[in-house]
Amino acid sequence: MARSRGEKEDAEKHTGLLKLVQILSSLVIFVAGIIIGLTTSSHMNNYFASQTELFFSTNHVSTSMTSREKNCTPCQKVDCLSMDTFFYPRNLTHGMSDIELLWRASMVPRKRDYPFARVPKVAFMFLTRGPLPMLPLWEKFFDGHESHLYTIYVHALPGYELNVSSTSPFYGRQIPSQKVGWGTVQLVDAERRLLANALLDFSNERFVLLSESCIPVYNFPTVYKYLTGSDHSFVESYDDPTRYGRGRYSRSMLPYIRLHQWRKGSQWFEMTRNLAAYIVSDTKYYSLFKKYCKPACYPDEHYIPTYLNMFHGSKNSNRSVTWVDWSLGGPHPATFRESNITEDFIRSIRNNATHCSYNSGKTSLCYLFARKFDQSALAPLLNLSSAVMEF
Repeated sequence: MARSRGEKEDAEKHTGLLKLVQILSSLVIFVAGIIIGLTTSSHMNNYFASQTELFFSTNHVSTSMTSREKNCTPCQKVDCLSMDTFFYPRNLTHGMSDIELLWRASMVPRKRDYPFARVPKVAFMFLTRGPLPMLPLWEKFFDGHESHLYTIYVHALPGYELNVSSTSPFYGRQIPSQKVGWGTVQLVDAERRLLANALLDFSNERFVLLSESCIPVYNFPTVYKYLTGSDHSFVESYDDPTRYGRGRYSRSMLPYIRLHQWRKGSQWFEMTRNLAAYIVSDTKYYSLFKKYCKPACYPDEHYIPTYLNMFHGSKNSNRSVTWVDWSLGGPHPATFRESNITEDFIRSIRNNATHCSYNSGKTSLCYLFARKFDQSALAPLLNLSSAVMEF
């Protein structure tokens, strides 16, 4: 019996030693795990820190290279998200597609007040094939007037570069352009492209479309006051019952555009910022004209006049501020050359014995611009600009 009790005690001692060994082993493994974990964590932190530093340094170099490629002054730090850059785009060069450009330009602030001292500007938008033969006359027109009152945009055919001095108001004012086929919807595309680029400047309030053969017949202060003081846009829009008007309408535009809504007018328009935003935002009616208005239907003569007649007629004067002579008949207006330019001729455009609506009244000042003028007319026009046009 005593022996049996001794064997039992030995067995209990042996079991206790095994448990102690197990506990010590677990403790050793636990401590070793902590040490290994701390060591691994330290290495991982160092690794990710080095990778993060490498990423940001690489990204910084890439961003710097991109900025250096796109900016004319790579050493100048530019805050691309500053309000100043947002309100006053300084560089007209950009890589936006037409879809992206029109989308961005269509954004209209819901808050009516501007967070800066806004002075309304007039955007002069030139749609040209290439050179501007009347450039010296326009430079004289703008000379001496504050640049915060106007902006200039030039849409020329791709590949053409306007060669002017750095002191010219036209310097650096070309926008990214695309091919334009006269008489096609590409003309409307160019018009909307000009409007969209001009809308990016929040100070632009009035938008006037001009050709390379257009001239101003009044001085800048008169033009500026006339446009910024008007309650209406100046887009010619009328119902022409002949085959050159209603005859161009396509019944395929039903039910969205009906014959009685169809209008015609000169493409050389002037409009407010509000209407310009509507034009660049439209997709539905532009698509109809693109699909169904093809020669002998000319979208540049019908799209904007019809669209404004349908939705914004009360905001339009239904007349143009650009004078043109159609008295010779035919598909093109008269072109005036050096022999045509006299003091009496220019005065007859300025004071043509007609009266037109302006705000709530009538005025004899109906035309601010005129076309078409040949390059040979430049010299006599420059000679008459001071005495007759007063600039």
